Amino acid sequence: MRRRRSSNHDRAHLELASEGRPAIEVRGLSKTYPGGVEAVKSIDFDVAPGEMFGLLGPNGAGKSTTVGMLNGTVLPTAGTARLAGFDVATEPLVARAVSSVVFQEAVVDNELPGRANLLLHARLWGLSGSDAASRVADTAGALGLSALMDRKVGTYSGGQRRRLEIARALVSRPKVLFLDEPTVGLDPRIRAELLDAIAGLRGGQEMTTTLLTTHYLEEAERLCDRVAIIHQGQIVALDAPEALLSDLGGEIVELRVEGEGPAALAAVRSHGIAGDDAFAVGSTLTVPLHDQTVAEAIARIHDSGIRVSAVNSRVPTLDDVYLRLTGDRIAAAA
Repeated sequence: MRRRRSSNHDRAHLELASEGRPAIEVRGLSKTYPGGVEAVKSIDFDVAPGEMFGLLGPNGAGKSTTVGMLNGTVLPTAGTARLAGFDVATEPLVARAVSSVVFQEAVVDNELPGRANLLLHARLWGLSGSDAASRVADTAGALGLSALMDRKVGTYSGGQRRRLEIARALVSRPKVLFLDEPTVGLDPRIRAELLDAIAGLRGGQEMTTTLLTTHYLEEAERLCDRVAIIHQGQIVALDAPEALLSDLGGEIVELRVEGEGPAALAAVRSHGIAGDDAFAVGSTLTVPLHDQTVAEAIARIHDSGIRVSAVNSRVPTLDDVYLRLTGDRIAAAA
């Protein structure tokens, strides 16, 4: 659908509406599909202007449905959402005008060169020929695409095509950019290159707020200022990655115990070896050390009489945060 052209008055209105407000405001947002499937269950969060915010969770957790409600492609069952101050339900056209989305599915034309794809999108947004060419050149350069712009998109690698998709979304200079699982299906090297490109968006002159959905832990830790961990349609934790990790301390011990994990967990807690933040999955215990050393913890476990078949110490990850909150690993659930 062709977007309407924005007048100078419209642009000024958009600027004024977004001043002093979060770039994204979500209150009680819910989606129940036919048959009673609750994909998203009354979630709340704000995203500050210029922030890179992550929705982290496995496939089916409700991430893409949330993005769909925010960009107007999915009708909410309840709740409200605002982009740059505009309600996505009651002011859909202007809310879409301040945002762009990079879907999991490709939307660029493989038969056209990269430049033609971006120019077409720029003209649809009402840019004149010279302004469109300048905007396209700047955006392509920021994403490392300048040398590829006159090649047909069908000759691009997967990572190059994804960068072009992001460039297309940025041509309109959106206040809010949605990246829905941008690295899914890419091999590790190409994925690393794309992550570098996404990280580079922070240095742009435009203050673009980015909402990224992912089930890759390292993406959330590396890219996001804050992360909302979503599980079965509910946000179970929301904070900066380092703050979520700090709750587990600087090091954890994993114990493979003989017998039932919950009974062993109760035992290590009763001996003062573990606190409330320790958890068991099957016969594996995860014990944050906090003020203990690894040697002290292992000695106390040995003295307690708990039978242990394997011990491993390491730094905590966001998967440990997710596991403690939900009882499942993100990779296993994805």
